[in-house]
Amino acid sequence: MNPQKKVRVQTLLEKKQAGEKIVAITAYDYPTALLVDEAGVDMVLVGDSVGNVVLGYESTLPVTMEEMRHHVRAVRRGIKNALLVADMPFLSYQSSVAQAIENAGLFIKDGAEAVKLEGGTPSIVQIVRALVDVGIPVVGHLGFTPQWIHQFGGIRVRGRRSDEAKRLIDMAHALQDAGCFAIVLELVPEEVAAIITERLNIPTIGIGAGAHCDGQILVLHDLIGMFPGWSPRHAKRYAEVGELIRHAVATYAQEVREGKFPTTEHSTKMAQEELERLKQLLRSE
Repeated sequence: MNPQKKVRVQTLLEKKQAGEKIVAITAYDYPTALLVDEAGVDMVLVGDSVGNVVLGYESTLPVTMEEMRHHVRAVRRGIKNALLVADMPFLSYQSSVAQAIENAGLFIKDGAEAVKLEGGTPSIVQIVRALVDVGIPVVGHLGFTPQWIHQFGGIRVRGRRSDEAKRLIDMAHALQDAGCFAIVLELVPEEVAAIITERLNIPTIGIGAGAHCDGQILVLHDLIGMFPGWSPRHAKRYAEVGELIRHAVATYAQEVREGKFPTTEHSTKMAQEELERLKQLLRSE
């Protein structure tokens, strides 16, 4: 465990200036929030990826504000030091500036210290500026943005072509100018991520964007190997928790069926005199 002080928005900006890498991770519930915070990460994102890895949706698109708020509140109770960022789910901010402020404000009331939203089009930049103007810190998100999956035609790297890369660079500048304090770069060629990182004064946090970003973020379930046999290319598996859980439950089931669990060490007993009194009470009925 790495002891650390409370991480704030300014802390991440200072880390970029000092050349210190930022460590970010997702979390969706109280026990994992406790663990990742104790591990010493800088930023915890309650991502709308909860739809994929916790709720079983095929994409992030069905995730609602109510579902996100439920998970944000749970994670908040487990975090002491890390900066807590809440993902704005699909259609929680795109309709109007007023809608974006209201929903982002709900996350702040729930305990989030910042929100993240996807894209860098002029309408998104306008929303970022409005949120910052009312005191809500914002993390941007460029590259592959899952809420745009149908427009992109699937999961793919963004910025392979020079014109597309230039557009990402321009959007990154626009988000910075609008007031974002950090930008997530997802599935972006490392050369493009390096250029954006060098040009911006705010930190970049990569996921599948190479080592030149100011920090990295992974989905917790990818990192711990929660789903045996599947892992995205950009994720490194640091454990095989899914297989460990499966084995533990299978062993438990076998021991129950064979009468090996529970044993006396997992049970409690009455005092002998109380047991005798109980037998007398039953005989007198």
